[in-house]
Amino acid sequence: MEEIIEQLREANEPVPVPLELPDEDLLVEIEEQLFIDIPFVFREFLLTVSDVVYGSLEPVTVTDPQSHTYLPDVAANAWDAGVDRSMIPICQVGDDYYLVEEDGTVVFWQAEEELIAEETWESVWHWARDVWLES
Repeated sequence: MEEIIEQLREANEPVPVPLELPDEDLLVEIEEQLFIDIPFVFREFLLTVSDVVYGSLEPVTVTDPQSHTYLPDVAANAWDAGVDRSMIPICQVGDDYYLVEEDGTVVFWQAEEELIAEETWESVWHWARDVWLES
């Protein structure tokens, strides 16, 4: 995990208005909005690297309600599209979503087929290494 955080920090692209990292209190507020607990590993991800801007993928954020990556809005759209309510989106790609399951596993949901692809990632950190850093 530390190695992936370091790689993301090194890859972080400068932007005119940098994102902020959330604190635990904000994550509790987000959970209350979602009516679902954020899995521990995903919490760590949000607390440590949700301010990173890199590549073509834009993982969800929680500090700016006006952002198109704001987790409550992305989640509402994903659930409206047919994603199981027990899963939380970590990244939207077109109409498809990378999702974190309750146990922390990351899956890819394809909107056209309304199904989860076979490939999975053990955690959001594995997804960040294998997918986000490769985007």
